[in-house]
Amino acid sequence: MDTHVRLAMPEHTLLARMMAGLRFESDISLRLAFWNGFDHDLGPDPRVTVRLPNPSALRYFLPPSLDNLAEGYVNGHFDVLGGAQDIIEAASRLAHTGVPMRGRFGRILSTVRHNRAKDARAVQHHYDVSNAFYRLWLDEQMVYSCAYFPNRTETLEQAQRAKLDHILTKLMLKPGERLLDIGCGWGALVIRAALAFGARAVGVTLSRNQYELACERVRQAGLSDQVEIRLQDYRDVDARDGLFDKITSVGMFEHVGLEHLPEYFGKIHSLLKDGGLVLNHGITSTDPGSGSTPLGAANFIEKYVFPHGELPHISRALRDMQTAGLEALDVECLRRHYARTLTHWAQNYEQHSGAIRGMVSETTFRVWRVYLAGCAHAFEQNWVSLHQVLACKAGASQDLNPTPWSRAYMYA
Repeated sequence: MDTHVRLAMPEHTLLARMMAGLRFESDISLRLAFWNGFDHDLGPDPRVTVRLPNPSALRYFLPPSLDNLAEGYVNGHFDVLGGAQDIIEAASRLAHTGVPMRGRFGRILSTVRHNRAKDARAVQHHYDVSNAFYRLWLDEQMVYSCAYFPNRTETLEQAQRAKLDHILTKLMLKPGERLLDIGCGWGALVIRAALAFGARAVGVTLSRNQYELACERVRQAGLSDQVEIRLQDYRDVDARDGLFDKITSVGMFEHVGLEHLPEYFGKIHSLLKDGGLVLNHGITSTDPGSGSTPLGAANFIEKYVFPHGELPHISRALRDMQTAGLEALDVECLRRHYARTLTHWAQNYEQHSGAIRGMVSETTFRVWRVYLAGCAHAFEQNWVSLHQVLACKAGASQDLNPTPWSRAYMYA
C-alpha cells in the first residue's frame, strides 16, 4: 500500500494541515482513499474506508471533530464504507487524536431560548419523518425510548415491554387510577397501562404523526373509553379538568430546556394529586455543569436531529424537582440499557437500509445512520446517561408518599 499521496501544491498544503493536526498512534481502523488513486491507512487492516473525491473534502478533517466529519458525510462530500458501529468508532478515535476534549470542542453549556412554537417545530422535525420510517427499526409497539434488559438476554421487543411494566410497577399503578403520559409517542405506554393495569390514561404529544397513529391504535385495541390521546402541549393540560393519580414523562424532558425545568416540574406538581406519584425518564448529561456531548457530537445532533435539545446533569434535574415541590424517592441509572437499546436500533437500521433509502432522501438516511450508531457510542463512553426518577409531592405529611419502605415491590 502506497502511503505517500502525490498532490499538487495547494492540495498538499491541505493534506499537510490535516495530518499535522492528527496526533494519531497508527492504530485507527481507517483508510483514507484519495481522489488520485492513492490510499493512506491509519492502522492495520482497516475496517472503514473514507473515499475523498476531491481536495475540498479535506476541510471536514480540519479539525476532525465529530460534527465536521458528520457534516461532510451526510451532505455527500465524501463516502464512507463499513459497518455503522465501526464507522462511529473510527470517527471517535480520529476526533480524539485531532480535537481537544476541552474548550470549543469539549463540554460547553447550551443557552437555547425555548418557546412553544420553537418546541413544537423541534418535536415535529424529529418525529414527523414518517411512521413507516420509524416502524422499520423500532420494536413492534414503536417504543422510542430506552428499553430495559434486566437479564441482558431480552430481545428488543421483550425489553421494551419490560420497560413499560417497570415504569408502571414503580408507579404502583392500580385499576381505575388516572394516568397522564407527557410525550406519549405512538401510545404504547398508555395502552399498556389500560390493558395490563386497568388504568384510565391520557397521553399528550406535539407530533401529528404520533397522534394519528396512537389514536388508531387505541381504537384497534378497543380502549377508546379508557384511553384518550391529545395533540396538545403539556403546558395546556388544565388541572381544572381533574388531577392525576400518576404521571409519566418518558424521553420528553430533553426538549424542555435547562432554564425551563422548574416550570416543567412545577406543571407536573400542579397536575398531581396528593399521594400521587410521577416518574420522569430522560437522558441526562454526565457533565456536572450540564455541558453538551464532547468532540462536537452535540453540534451535529442540534443541527440535524434534535433542534434545541438540552440535557441536564442528574443533580440539576433533582434540584429543579425539589424546587418545584417534588421529592425524589428513587433514582435509577439506565445508561447501559440505552447503549444496548441504541445498538439494537442501529443494527435494525442497517438491516433495513435498502427500504429506508427508498422512503427518505440520502441525506436523511445518512443523518439517522450516524445518529443511532453515534448515540450508542456516546452512551457506551459515558458521555451521556439516562435516569428514571420516581417522585411524589414534597412535604411532612405521611400521606404524600404512598410507596412501601422497601424497594422490593418494584421487582415483584
